[in-house]
Amino acid sequence: MFPTAFLLLSLAADPPKPTPPGEAMVEKYFRAKVKEIADDSLKGITSKAEWEKRRPELRKQFLAMMGLDPLPERTSLNAKVTGTVEGEGFVVEKLVFESRPGLFVTANVYSPKRTNGGGPEKFPAILYVCGHGSVVENGVSYGSKVYYQYHPAWFAAHGYVCIILDTLQLGEIPGEHHGTYKLNQWWWQSFGYTPGGVELWNAIRALDYLESRPDVDAKKVGVTGRSGGGATSWWILAADDRPVCFAPVAGIADLYAHVCEGKAEHLRAGVIAGHCDCMFMVNTHRWDFPLVAALAAPRPLLLGNSDDDDIFPVDGYRRLAKPVAKVYEWYGASEKFQLLETKGPHKDTPELRMGINKWMNRWLKDDTKTEVQDDLPPKLTPQQLKVLDKGLDSAINKDMPGVLAKPVLIDIPESAEVAKRWWPKKREQLLADLTKASFAAWPQKPAEVAPELLSDVSAGGVRVRTYSFESEPGITLQLQLTTTGTAAKRVRLIVAEKMPAEVTPTDDTAAAVIFPRGTGPTRWAEPGSKNEVQLRRRFPLVGETLESGRVWDVRRAVRVLSVVAPGMPVELAGEGTLAGIALYASLFEPNVEALRLTNLPTSFRDAASPAFLGAAKILDHPHAVAMASATKSVNLFVQQADIAAWDWAVRLQKQTGGRAIGFRLQAK
Repeated sequence: MFPTAFLLLSLAADPPKPTPPGEAMVEKYFRAKVKEIADDSLKGITSKAEWEKRRPELRKQFLAMMGLDPLPERTSLNAKVTGTVEGEGFVVEKLVFESRPGLFVTANVYSPKRTNGGGPEKFPAILYVCGHGSVVENGVSYGSKVYYQYHPAWFAAHGYVCIILDTLQLGEIPGEHHGTYKLNQWWWQSFGYTPGGVELWNAIRALDYLESRPDVDAKKVGVTGRSGGGATSWWILAADDRPVCFAPVAGIADLYAHVCEGKAEHLRAGVIAGHCDCMFMVNTHRWDFPLVAALAAPRPLLLGNSDDDDIFPVDGYRRLAKPVAKVYEWYGASEKFQLLETKGPHKDTPELRMGINKWMNRWLKDDTKTEVQDDLPPKLTPQQLKVLDKGLDSAINKDMPGVLAKPVLIDIPESAEVAKRWWPKKREQLLADLTKASFAAWPQKPAEVAPELLSDVSAGGVRVRTYSFESEPGITLQLQLTTTGTAAKRVRLIVAEKMPAEVTPTDDTAAAVIFPRGTGPTRWAEPGSKNEVQLRRRFPLVGETLESGRVWDVRRAVRVLSVVAPGMPVELAGEGTLAGIALYASLFEPNVEALRLTNLPTSFRDAASPAFLGAAKILDHPHAVAMASATKSVNLFVQQADIAAWDWAVRLQKQTGGRAIGFRLQAK
């Protein structure tokens, strides 16, 4: 018998919230995708020779996923020291440089204090890249370099030159890391933008700066950082061969941990929920993270982590370490890859610091005898370390995504005769590029659709059939088909997130509704909720976006109609984001003869635009409309002010004599 008080408490408690019907489906889907990618990570590579053969292409893929292929021009750094300050055993130069025109990096350079000109002519050097530790006082940002100052101070006091960089997000000139994390800027995915690429480029240019210093031995440079700085350390080792040793701390785990594991409240899985956007590449080539780490081989690499780190879980970095150790074995360099695993949470502990410092002494100074202590020099004040007295009007730091997200320009040949020959080839090239870059995660050998009839109801001369079908392994969806008693000649397929207020067939046209993944019967989160945001952020880690999967769902729905309504051509219809999904699905389905698109976003930059990985580097929506109109009837229901946005497609149609695009004014 339960105590009365317990019964009263139970009755008063809020009832548990119902689990969204699609939550289990999407969790299972992510696990299958992650396993597929992990199994393929080092597939076919069993020796040093095979690894060396693939390494250049892997480097190129990595740089592309960081938005750095081709690498930007190495313009003048315009490095300027704005002042110096002395610490206990070291001197700090307050430095600012431009990693690219207008992108200012504030930094401190710590070097050993010399007496009477003594000391070696050149010192080994450390590039220290910061994590997410900011120092802000009275509204003034002093940068992450102040928070992490004890690292470069120790190095300088013990015979190193160490440059420590502010991050883009938490520098003296703050930028942005949180586009998809909290700002709903999903267009970052379409432009292949990650702030991790900016952090990497800033670090590469910092290495350029170190090489220019007369007191630095450029052949003895190491890289370290923790948390966000740990991630940047991994990016550097994968991108640049100049550093000779690395000690990233708490900055990496395998794909399974990021997507499917951890203590995050959002869907109870996936530590990506604890990370902002700088922690990830745009994973178009569908890598697991051991490939990043293995690009360090055979250079000395120490993977540091605490054993109770909830955002870099122990199993995640241990699983990652196994294939990386195998690559080091191929080089006969097993001793150069080690784990430093210490007790504690996600925190910078003395044990981790001493392990890093011993590692640098060993590989940069050939010193294994000096006893390393965590003898940290006294801190300097934020004011002493500040580089700039005021902001810089020419700085582009705050708008780096916008600066790099350049619109695609496709010139239409002036000659109509040339345009008619040019366009079919250009259209095929655009389709091929989209398939390779944006839709590469689509099933390569999809099974034939096999719709299952769930219900068949007739009333008042209208018949409603509901079908279930597998869009791809792990994704089961529903399609509803409504007909009259008269044999229809065509079917209008409406792409919808919930049942439209009115689905009315006519004697000529049947009406169908497809609910793509995560909507309708497979809804997995409330729109705009934290759960939905974190789900959307997971998809790029497995090489796709939520919307690219939904494009595939619509394609499969068209195939379902070819089975349940054979012989009937399809008109695709959608509104807003779903209009974009319908548009891109139509490009790949010849049985779609017409499009009815309401308030179609005019650009990938629009808030309502669907996001496809890297698609904005290939084309924009007016180009896709022109591609569709080459073979289909296209009707755009638009606002008067938006008509001009489709001018490119209209000009191409006039130049090539193709089918005219229909415009219908939409009331506001």
